[in-house]
Amino acid sequence: MQEDKIDNRRNITIVEILDRVLTKGVVISGDVVISVADIDLVYLGIRLMLSSVETIEQLRLQKIKDINSDNSAVNSSD
Repeated sequence: MQEDKIDNRRNITIVEILDRVLTKGVVISGDVVISVADIDLVYLGIRLMLSSVETIEQLRLQKIKDINSDNSAVNSSD
């Protein structure tokens, strides 16, 4: 886990940051509210997930594998 920490004593390039974001993935969420005279007119909830296609596919396949193993465990106990 130590290797996941960013060393603050050296300069980090945008390529290193982009590589880390695409490899690990990041979720950005936020809310925007437009109001006039304390009356909310527009509410916008934003959730953005940024990752590489390869990372998403690996997570999807892992989730499918976990679901299949859970189903086989339930079926074997019946």
